[in-house]
Amino acid sequence: MTAPGPGPRPTYRAAVGSQVLDLPLVALGDDLTIALLITVDLRLSVVARAGEELAELLAPERVEVVATAATMGLPVAVEVTRALGLDEYVVLHKTPKIHLRDALTEDVRSITTGPTQQLRLDRARVDGVAGRRVAFVDDVVSTGSSAAAAVRLLRRAGGEVVAVGALVTETGAWKAALGPDAGLVRSLGAIPLFRPGPGGELAPDWEG
Repeated sequence: MTAPGPGPRPTYRAAVGSQVLDLPLVALGDDLTIALLITVDLRLSVVARAGEELAELLAPERVEVVATAATMGLPVAVEVTRALGLDEYVVLHKTPKIHLRDALTEDVRSITTGPTQQLRLDRARVDGVAGRRVAFVDDVVSTGSSAAAAVRLLRRAGGEVVAVGALVTETGAWKAALGPDAGLVRSLGAIPLFRPGPGGELAPDWEG
């Protein structure tokens, strides 16, 4: 970890599969800082390789369709879908849109978005999930609340959720949120949270 101070934003060096990424450290409050992985800011080649490597972890589950949550999960879903040799994926939306007025919904609260939101599955896409082996993929599994809500929603749509894939997991708090489904998680790496140490320096917190 690069120490905070004046000048460039401090970073945390994280292994994501075979790649090493320097993730910016962003304070969410006085006592909590996170290493921020923003998929839409990464080079296409980075996401493509990560998608291939995550697909290798998911392939034994005989995935028939990939699902993700907008927005940061979209690049992951595209590359995993491509690497698995599939031709479609399903998006769970977090913002209301005109075609989602009667969508299937699940409440969710993310560590980076704060207030409670809803995941929405367009009823026109239910047939793409029902009766199929589904892998839900995202950029980061942190508290596990988003992944757990996605699993519930996909099951309500009739999907058989066989895996939850992520570029990285953040601490181990997600295990409690996912409960028995924690064993579905496959990731390319793990990152901690960060809290102030005795001297004010940021110290990694792997427990969450």
